[in-house]
Amino acid sequence: MSTRTALVLGATGGIGGEVARTLKGRGWTVRALHRDAARAGLRDGIQWITGDALSPIDVTAAADGASLLVHAVNPPGYRNWGSLVLPMLDSTLAAARSSGARILLPGTVYNYGPDALPNPDELSVQHPVTAKGRIRVEMERRLLRAAEAGHSTAVVVRAGDFFGPRAANNWFSQGLVKPGKRPASIAYPGRPDVGHQWAYLPDVAETMVRVIETRSLGNFATFHMEGHWDPNGMRMVEAIRRVVGAPDLPVRRLPWTLMRLLGPVVPLFRELAEMRYLWEQPVRMRNDRLLALIGEEPRTPLDDAVRATLIGLGCLGAAANANASALATASQGRV
Repeated sequence: MSTRTALVLGATGGIGGEVARTLKGRGWTVRALHRDAARAGLRDGIQWITGDALSPIDVTAAADGASLLVHAVNPPGYRNWGSLVLPMLDSTLAAARSSGARILLPGTVYNYGPDALPNPDELSVQHPVTAKGRIRVEMERRLLRAAEAGHSTAVVVRAGDFFGPRAANNWFSQGLVKPGKRPASIAYPGRPDVGHQWAYLPDVAETMVRVIETRSLGNFATFHMEGHWDPNGMRMVEAIRRVVGAPDLPVRRLPWTLMRLLGPVVPLFRELAEMRYLWEQPVRMRNDRLLALIGEEPRTPLDDAVRATLIGLGCLGAAANANASALATASQGRV
């Protein structure tokens, strides 16, 4: 087993891709599973291997000799979660048992129901109120059971709502702005007096890699990131305004009622509507345990993170970015 070889499942996605690139940048040999590896090519210096995350045989073969198995694969567009997510995790568990690789799972706040809010820690009760949350809890239960049985080891790093330049399936890109268009308004899901927690994906990836490179993790460990805490719902709004260069960019409420009505025919709307409770009260995961392990949480300045995200989503051109940078410099300290 190579101590610096990782297999990433979901490397074409937001968090999987960021973790793969971060590992590569820190000197790891990185493999990635893809059903059409020839089409994936040698992108980002990653070794692409043909295989299906639903096949224990494929995942086990790809993980041979690896010390880390990043499980960041999800069904696209929230489709078929109930039938695909757990079988894919079982493939990962089989590969970890065979190779001895540690599993790294990007976690979410969806594990927690209202009874654990507003400040859930790693030991808070997990009573999810959504189908996706229940699946997330079961994923972690399977990892824990396998660790307790001595079959594998695992680390879970939970963070707030993702955003980033290469991530399209999140609240920022599917709610606040529209990819490919310069923002004419901001659709904000929460109330302006309710705090919310955001996580910039390059920071999440850097945090995860720093965690797994430590040597005091045990067989199963969970950690929370703080990310970017927005105390009143307006810090992210003001950052978008500064970066876009439009201090009066209007804010409108997300059409929750319409999303609920369209939910039966649009899976994405149904899944997003289920998460409304996370926007109706503050949710802030503390990172004390993480800090005790790695000393400092990576945190890109919010305006820089928002700018990179909007450019990556095609919401800003070069000229718009230059104008926004001048405005941001002039208005520093406003938020």
